[in-house]
Amino acid sequence: MPFKLVTYCGAFIFITAVVFISGCKKDNVDVGVQWDTSPYALSYGDLPQPLIPDDNALTNAGVQLGRMLFYEKRLSGNGTMSCASCHQQAFAFTDTSKFSIGIDGLPGKRQAMVAFNTLWHSNEFFWDGRAHLLREQSLMPIQDPLEMHETLDNVVAKLSVDQDYIDQFIRAFGSDAITPERIALALEQFMHSIVSYNSKYDQFLAGQAELTLSEERGRELFFTEYNPFFPELSGADCGHCHSGSNFENDRYMNNGLDTDGSMLDIGREAVTGNPGDRGKFKVTTLRNIEHTYPYM
Repeated sequence: MPFKLVTYCGAFIFITAVVFISGCKKDNVDVGVQWDTSPYALSYGDLPQPLIPDDNALTNAGVQLGRMLFYEKRLSGNGTMSCASCHQQAFAFTDTSKFSIGIDGLPGKRQAMVAFNTLWHSNEFFWDGRAHLLREQSLMPIQDPLEMHETLDNVVAKLSVDQDYIDQFIRAFGSDAITPERIALALEQFMHSIVSYNSKYDQFLAGQAELTLSEERGRELFFTEYNPFFPELSGADCGHCHSGSNFENDRYMNNGLDTDGSMLDIGREAVTGNPGDRGKFKVTTLRNIEHTYPYM
């Protein structure tokens, strides 16, 4: 009996120890960085439901990676400029320069466009529409000599030695491969997450705010068409171009720039080759207009 008791006790202690050690190991296993496909919760108020690309759904990890890249100065040739240098949040994701300045101190051809509500654009990007998709647009400033003046190969090389980026690419895409295509997709996700939707006018439309007399008069002028026969009763007809929930029409319009002989920027014509597009530029949103000067 003493021998059997010792044997049973020993077996019990051994089994208990194994279970305890196994439990400890399970609690302390480092599973490493994992692919995170949890969806990003996009808020857009009463704006129309956005059409999110099927091949680039918004995820928490993807949006976070895009944010990191958007503010990353190593995307530029000398490490002094990021996307956010021209698309500044304080100015509704644009800047206050008539011509945005690049890393070499040289002015670009145009002012940076706003980078919010891009999910509600139904056509191309840039003032002249030379980029069909936002992901295509996101890589062009990096390579433009007047802007960030860098190569995509160099960008990939710089990010590939940064463990934080390696980990975040795994979370966003499931592997540590850092490629221009993935950089573009992540930037697209982040810019798709930037939404403007809760202005006083939005609240007015929802019955949650009232306009002042001056604001109501401005709204009347804005949406009333111009009548050459009764100019005293006419409006400014702004809504002809700046319409819809985003105050734009996603078309290219000419407001007389082609009549200026000193104007070197021919606009949409440079993309299409159509002389009828000379002086035409994308109609931009009027949301946050108080922050997006200069105008015209």
